[in-house]
Order: sequence, then structure tokens, then C-alpha cells
Amino acid sequence: MNQRQSILNTKTILVATAMGLMTYGCGNLGKAVKGSAENVSEVITDSTVVVTAVEQGQIAGYQTMGVNIFKGVPYAKADRFMPPTAPDGWKGIRSCRAYGPTCPQGARSGWENDEASFAFDWDDGHAGEDCLRLNIWTQGLSDNKKRPVMVWFHGGGFAAGSGQELPSYDGTNLAKDGDVVVVTVNHRLNVLGFLDLSAFGERYAKSGNVGMLDLVESLRWIKENVESFGGDPDNITIFGQSGGGGKVSTLLAMPSAKGLFHKAIIQSGSQLKCMEQQYSRRIGTEVVKKLGLNASNIDRIAEIPYDKLLAAGEEAVKEEKAKALKAGWNGFIFGWSPVVDGDLLPQHPFAPSAPAQSKDIPVIIGTTLNEFCASAYVPAMRNLSEDDVMKQVEQRYGSFADDYLKAFSEAYPGYKPADLIDVDLMFRPMALEQARLKMAQKGAPVYMYLFTWQSPAMNGIWRAVHCMEIPFAFNNTALQAGMTGNGPEARALARKMSKAWINFAKTGKPEADGLPAWEAYSEGTGATMIFDNKCEIRHHHDAKLIKIARQCPQKPM
Repeated sequence: MNQRQSILNTKTILVATAMGLMTYGCGNLGKAVKGSAENVSEVITDSTVVVTAVEQGQIAGYQTMGVNIFKGVPYAKADRFMPPTAPDGWKGIRSCRAYGPTCPQGARSGWENDEASFAFDWDDGHAGEDCLRLNIWTQGLSDNKKRPVMVWFHGGGFAAGSGQELPSYDGTNLAKDGDVVVVTVNHRLNVLGFLDLSAFGERYAKSGNVGMLDLVESLRWIKENVESFGGDPDNITIFGQSGGGGKVSTLLAMPSAKGLFHKAIIQSGSQLKCMEQQYSRRIGTEVVKKLGLNASNIDRIAEIPYDKLLAAGEEAVKEEKAKALKAGWNGFIFGWSPVVDGDLLPQHPFAPSAPAQSKDIPVIIGTTLNEFCASAYVPAMRNLSEDDVMKQVEQRYGSFADDYLKAFSEAYPGYKPADLIDVDLMFRPMALEQARLKMAQKGAPVYMYLFTWQSPAMNGIWRAVHCMEIPFAFNNTALQAGMTGNGPEARALARKMSKAWINFAKTGKPEADGLPAWEAYSEGTGATMIFDNKCEIRHHHDAKLIKIARQCPQKPM
């Protein structure tokens, strides 16, 4: 195979690996900024100062930069494959200063990539099945100030990740700058959170959705306890990126989550459909078979070592996906995903329509310009000639290639040849469809955005890649400096974007100094906030491009 053939085949490789990259999360630069100046903020760990009471007992955290921080707080407990229940109480003061266990998961493949490891620098913590923990940042403790609450659900699909994997997830700056309460959550993932064993009787009826039930339970705990952290239980915003956006999408459709949150932000994770039970049950049945179990001894599955359980699960998903594709399945995520069971999840989150229960919840929906762009992860794609780029365009769009070039020029005048294959046309169409369905309800407004800012870090290889907007939403470009560069332009944009997120949590309107008035999205106007060095509202700027993308859809992953 010559170099040109190899390059032309990388698109197939990229599509195959994109889900793996999304599944295994976005990253963590660690506890300190690379090359940063000395941190002179005092850390107060006095249990008589940074202490508060929750329903289960008293907890002690620590304080820095005027923000009280509590980590690893138990919000529930659960037996394997069973729905979560309230956590046990304790006597005395429980130390909650370090992150708790993360859900067990497969090895992170990204560690093998030096460039990605530098930019993301993942912190995977320590794994354990007792992982139903959350982390809290707040300026006040039991002071009756009724701060807005922002609850973050991490990425990694429904298979991996944690509330600590990215330094961007640190809530200190949001809590300090916006006087909000920030919460990040761990929950059950992969085979532990989404193995559907409902074919084996009522005891396991909810097993395919226990990972989502964990999130519902976390919201219930937050609503019941957040006043102890100076928060308002009647003003809770949920937000998440990638798989976290999928979790937000799904919670909008779960009856048990109704009333537990009041606003939502979906970042690069518009989940329109989940797993159907005809497929999830086949996976569950096959896993049981591979483990040498059957209906008579199914309860022994709770004793199977995790590594063996995961291996059986991954093998079953691979086999059943191949069968489903051959039979015509064309969804987005196959395997570890919430299950449409007619009970906990009555229908797909946004198919054929938006969930009626969340009609009155305002939503922000958006994506990044480049998401899983080929050049970020495949070095051979970074210096393609114009001829090689055009061959990829022709291979991808066939008879629509000329229309694609014309539409691209209208959407992004002054583009470079590499832009033609680096632009995302998978996540944005799903986001637009989700917004369309939401707006059809004629309820609360939807605000659309597209994050187009191009990172200069590492010679610009990361562009506006999947996860790039997270440090801007949290105002943490310094903590993710290996990816953002943390230059003056990055810091300025982070102040604007994070303030818009804060004000949305406060009032339902994403306003911020330095941003143009952010008009609500409608099918008629197609209004989209462009986050870049110059932020602007554009109207249907890429409508023709999206139409072509829908005529030439990418294969499901």
C-alpha cells in the first residue's frame, strides 16, 4: 500500500477510533499548570471552619481562593446491577478532601499517544465499585444565599471517564467568579452501569439503566442537601460534554428525573437515540452465556471479577453489533448506553420527538468546529497537498463533491484545504436536529453555539477539537494549558463563555459582557453563537453544508 492509499484509508480508521476516543474520555492535565508560576493561595483544612452537615452526617473539606471544596462525598450506595439507594450515615466528621473511587473501566488507549498525553495528561484516579461519589465547590456554607447550582456530568460515552479526569472539571473558578455551586459526579459505567439482564427476571429489570439511575439519585441528593453548601435546590442546571451531553439528553426524557433540575446545557453530545431492548437483552444474554452462567445461577454474576465481566461484555457487544449492522441497524452508539425499556426510559430521548416532560426547560446546545478531526490524531493528515485533500473530498462525497465545495466556501470563506476534511459534520447535524425537535414543542428557548476558536498549542494540531470548549466553559484554560496554550486570547474567550454559562444557570439567559445579544434558536433564523476571538451570531451559515452531510451520512460507530 503506497502513502496516498494509506492516507485515503485514514478516514475509515478515524471513524472507527472516534468512538473509542469519545468513550475513553477527554483528559486531565493534573493538579498544577505546566510551566505555571507558584500558587500562593493558602489552603485551609481546619475541620472547625470548612465543615457542613448533610443528611448522612458532617463532612469536612478544605478552602482555597475563598472557595470551599468537598470531594468524594457519598451520594448513594448500590449492589452490583441493582438500583442505587441512600448512602449509609456516619458518626463524627467525615473527611471529604480527596476524590473518591472512579468506576472501573477499560485501559485508556490515549496514554500511548505522546501528543495526546501531553495535551490531556489524564488523571484516572483509583478505581472501585463503591464509586457513587460527588465533588462540590462553593463560596458559602449554610448561609441561605440560594446560589445557582451547576451539576457537571463527565464525558467518556457511557463507558469511561470520571468527575476528575480533566483539570477543566475543577469548579474553583466558576464558584469564585460566578458565586455558584459546582458539582461533578461519578457513577457506574460500561458493563456495571448498562448491562441489560432483564431477560433473567424482575430482580434485574432495571439493570440496563442503573448507571442513569445513579445520576438521578445524585440529583435527588443534591436537591436535598445543597442548601448546606449555600445552594438553591430550586435552581439546578445540569451540563455535560460528549457522553456527558448524552447523559443530559437522556435525563431530559427520564420521568424519575423530572423536577430535579431546571436548565440544561448539552456540549457535543446530542443523544437522539439510545439502545433498544431487542439489542441490549441480546448482549446481556450473551454475556451470561460467556461467563458460564444461566437462569438458574444468574445471581452468581455479582461475584464475577470485574476484569472477566468487562471482557465478556466487550466481546458480546462486538459480536452483537456486527449482527445488528448486518440486519440494518443505523444508530449512533451501540453497546453501553441507556436502554429504552418503556419504564425508566419510555422512549428515545429525542426520537421521534422531544420529551414532553422537559418542554419548559431552557437548553443550550452546541458543538466544536473540528470535533474528531483527522489531523489531530493522524500525523500523516497534517500536511496533505491540496490534491490529496480533494481526493478525500471526492471519495467521501462522490457526486456531491462540487456542491460540497461550494457550500463550504459559503459557510467558511477563506478556508484552507485541510479545513475541508477537518470540519465536523457528524455532531453538529445531531445538535441541530435536537434543537429543531425541542423548538417544535413551543416551550422554553434553545440557544445554539458553535465553538470555532483554533488553539495555537502544539503548532495548532488540536484546532477546535472534541473537548476543546470545556476549559473555556469552566474558565480553566490555565489548567488545560497543554491544549489551550492559555494565551491572552484564550483567557479572554474563557471569561466570556464561562460568564454566559453562569448567567444561564442564574437566569436562563446566556448573557455576558463582550458577547453580542444571544438570540434564541429557531428553524427560521438558525441563530448560532460563534465562539471565537470575535464572537458573533450567524444565521443558517452552514445550512447547505449540513444538508449535504445528511445526504452522505457517516457510518454508525
